[in-house]
Amino acid sequence: MKKWIPWILVVAFAGWIASTLLPVPVKDFDTRNFAKLPVLLNGRIQPMDSVARNSLLQIRNKQAVYLEETNAAAGGMAPKGTELTATEWLMGVLMKPEIADDQRVFRIDNPEVLGLLKLPDKEKYFSFNQLMPGYDEIGRQAARIDDEKIEAAKQTPFEKQVMKLANAMWLYQRLKVSLRPPDSDNFSHELERCRKDVAAVRGAAGAEPDMNRPEVAELAQFLSGYEAMARYAYPLVVPPADSVGSRDSWESMGASLTNSLRSDRIDPAVEHYATMVTAYRQGKPAEFNAALADYQKLLDQKYASEARKGRSEFFFNDFQAFYKAMIIYVLAFLLACSFWFNWSDWLRRSAIYLVMLAWSIHTFGLIFRMVLEGRPPVTNLYSSAIFIGWGAGVLGMILEKIYRDGIGSVIASVAGFTTLVIAHNLALGGDTMEMLRAVLDTNFWLATHVTVVTLGYASTFVAGFLAIIYVMRGMFTRTLDETTARSLGRMVYGIVCFATLFSFVGTVLGGIWADQSWGRFWGWDPKENGALLIVIWNAMILHARWGGMVRERGIMNMAIFGNIITSFSWFGVNMLGIGLHSYGFMDSGFRWLYYVFMPSQVLLIALGLLPKKYWLSFRQPAEKRTPVGPGKGGKPAAALT
Repeated sequence: MKKWIPWILVVAFAGWIASTLLPVPVKDFDTRNFAKLPVLLNGRIQPMDSVARNSLLQIRNKQAVYLEETNAAAGGMAPKGTELTATEWLMGVLMKPEIADDQRVFRIDNPEVLGLLKLPDKEKYFSFNQLMPGYDEIGRQAARIDDEKIEAAKQTPFEKQVMKLANAMWLYQRLKVSLRPPDSDNFSHELERCRKDVAAVRGAAGAEPDMNRPEVAELAQFLSGYEAMARYAYPLVVPPADSVGSRDSWESMGASLTNSLRSDRIDPAVEHYATMVTAYRQGKPAEFNAALADYQKLLDQKYASEARKGRSEFFFNDFQAFYKAMIIYVLAFLLACSFWFNWSDWLRRSAIYLVMLAWSIHTFGLIFRMVLEGRPPVTNLYSSAIFIGWGAGVLGMILEKIYRDGIGSVIASVAGFTTLVIAHNLALGGDTMEMLRAVLDTNFWLATHVTVVTLGYASTFVAGFLAIIYVMRGMFTRTLDETTARSLGRMVYGIVCFATLFSFVGTVLGGIWADQSWGRFWGWDPKENGALLIVIWNAMILHARWGGMVRERGIMNMAIFGNIITSFSWFGVNMLGIGLHSYGFMDSGFRWLYYVFMPSQVLLIALGLLPKKYWLSFRQPAEKRTPVGPGKGGKPAAALT
């Protein structure tokens, strides 16, 4: 029976994954198809679903809203405890903001900010209406921080929370005016009135309106209500009139409406959105779904590529490949660790089979994301984290294939899970597929340099994780026998050789890319220095081994220190916020890197330097200690073997 357990686990998880692909029936408002509608934001076409998820991550740090109180949602009353998807929440903000304003979506963790706004200190989620009395104070504090030009790295926790909250409230208000004019209750009716007034003032086709006529003044006053939409709308939802128009031709609802006075026509997209807004507000799902279907037909006829992009990215978001891979990586890690304690081969095989399944899902997500972006998977910190985990998974599976001792499975699962968690936290800053800076959106050398050097990062981390396994097993278990220790030593040596080669070649390719992009091969930029540090440290490990300066444990400690150097070069230099490579700046990880990860590696090195008599694997139980001969005075002398 045990020989079938690995396959049973794989089939069970594969079935779970397949079940998430089944069609979801439409019960009320067709939120899933609304989520697929393409818009323009951050310089790229993306679906409403991405707008919703990225906005909610910035506001709440999550991609769903848990309603703690009974609330009107999706056109009706949602009972207490209902969880809204990101799209359901966004539809409420866009079309029925008076209800969304009472939903507790804004997260505040700093007690000083709670005290400033006179909010309960035992809660962490608050509604827009709860925050409004303190809105002016938030604005004053944010303006002070801007005026004093306090860098993010030097801001206090209070100042960071104020800036995060100010940006979240500003984003929320922009969303509120993106699809519906303020104080509008029947948008489609107002739009029909606007169309008639435009026709009346224009008179004969092509005639310029007489600005002295009272109808013109009335229409101008009517259209002024859309000024806020034109100025502050967040996503641009109206595609260009010409189906081959560029990204610059997309407009906000407000801009399209204010231009209608000069064009004697209202864009069909505006009409469809207006019908959807009115139907949603009036609780008429049939009318909403009909207008949505009509708009999708229009998109498929005139904007097929944009419609496909919206559907594809929605599928990617909804499938959540990286989240599924994280779950399977965790189970694989637990099974591999269990194998070390009872040596049942079905545990080892279960672990590696699950690693292979998780890695396959990881690969699917990586490739799908590459296709969506149309560029290599290493153009920002988020994508490089995913790619490093993927590369470490490859190395781990190769090690498991060769040694069959569970170590490769542990490496692959830990690296995969850890890097995907890092990527998730990086996504809290907003859109991870936004348009590249001009310096990055270049040529062949970008793909080769960043891909190769990132593989060097990944392999250096794998060597460090192998060294951690060596120290932890040797210090706290009796499983680090001589054979296992030698195997780990060979693994670390081989991977450091691989890491040295790829780090060096990737750094040289980076110099070629820099020469084409910036006109110089090397400029001692912080990121360039970090890449050089990795090459030098890996070379030092190899020279120390070849020269006999360190033995097995020494190499392991040097490999662990390589984790510190690599993490600093990968993340740390971005946190400096200076240099030509500061586009990946991520201040939120400063505490985790400098106060958690690096000290933990120093602690592991300290453990690795302890004499072997303190290592559990090198200690014998007292009953197995035997005298080896008489000592001075005829007394037996005990020795450890």
